[in-house]
Amino acid sequence: MPGTIISTSSPNVYLTKVAGELSLQQGRNPNRFLNADKRVLVIGGGVTGMTNAWALLDAGYSVTIISEKWASLDDRITSQIAGALWEYPPAVCGKHTDVISLRKSKKWCMTSYRVFERLQKLFPDQELPHHGIRMRMANFFFDHPVEEIPDELEKMLEIEASGIRGFKHDSTLVKQHAVNQKAGVVDSYQHLSPAIDTDAYMTWLRYILASKGAEFVTERISGDLLDQEDRLLAQYDAHAIIHATGLGGNELAGDESVYPLRGALIRVVNDGTKFPKVNEALVVAHDYAKRDDDGGIVFIVPRNDHTLILGGLAQPNMANLDLTLDSPEIRRMRERCNKFVPGLENAEYDPEAALVQGLRPFRGENVRVERELRQKSDGSSSRIIHSYGQGGAGFTLSFGCAGDVLSLLEELEAGKKPASMRSTA
Repeated sequence: MPGTIISTSSPNVYLTKVAGELSLQQGRNPNRFLNADKRVLVIGGGVTGMTNAWALLDAGYSVTIISEKWASLDDRITSQIAGALWEYPPAVCGKHTDVISLRKSKKWCMTSYRVFERLQKLFPDQELPHHGIRMRMANFFFDHPVEEIPDELEKMLEIEASGIRGFKHDSTLVKQHAVNQKAGVVDSYQHLSPAIDTDAYMTWLRYILASKGAEFVTERISGDLLDQEDRLLAQYDAHAIIHATGLGGNELAGDESVYPLRGALIRVVNDGTKFPKVNEALVVAHDYAKRDDDGGIVFIVPRNDHTLILGGLAQPNMANLDLTLDSPEIRRMRERCNKFVPGLENAEYDPEAALVQGLRPFRGENVRVERELRQKSDGSSSRIIHSYGQGGAGFTLSFGCAGDVLSLLEELEAGKKPASMRSTA
């Protein structure tokens, strides 16, 4: 296969199902060659596609990953531009419209939380390439007492009951973090969250997949996958196709409900010289009715030991990546953050990348993790499994969604029809 990358060593960890949940284990993988005669084609090189590939490899499948672009510092893909602060759903930058999707996301996010936390514990100082995961305190601020905001109160109580470490609800956190009193926030809670250096993590993830035998093909797939399914399966000698292209779902899955939510992050130097170093995440979870024309929120998160990212921006159906530091919405975004943390206005821009921007892949009915429901032209069932529409929560949901993809593949192999087809048959 073209584009093969081979690595002879990797961290001694693997993913496997434990009590129905994808879990990270250390040691020798007993399933490594369980399905070696079966190849799965993964389409999509972002965090969702690559995490799916990891789960499949550790389930013993051979895996080929196709992507038009891969993570790099020269031309960052959407997954690198993500805020990548783990959040319990609904996340600050994306509101669920479907009750079932929200319930699934709550399960998926906890699976990912446990995997990220264990990775960080197992390899806190791993030699390069490093995974870039840090467990940081994340603080969420509100302009009213949380008890007066029903949705936020429900979310906070679920977080408290979930076992997420470091949870504390305390209005004095506002003063403890020296938040500008003019910011108008009066209440807060905090908990430990995985905060991910996306450049480091995406590089590390490809290293992991290569060491496990993944094959990488740089190619653009165009058109509805259903129409070319048989050709792709034959071309790559594949048993099934996992589709994880994000916004590509509009074209490749024929899903007209997929739309972009433009986002951008300012990167500044966080070394303590121009303003007190920020070591914890600071987020204002504004009521949706109160957001400005930019969908603006306050999102201040240490990306690594020397870079702080400032956000956020949420502009639906804006697909042009033509923003600059002088764009009005970027100026407003910087001003919101400056007003929140005294001294932040003195921050110097990251010399390597002052502004990054990308398109979050949202979907009208929220996240889609399911088998292809349409039949092929000959009336037979498709062997395509979809995982897209994660919006701004790709990292947060990544391992949870991958576990469900693995279950759907097992269902497909058992010859079962998709669940929704069975319910209407």
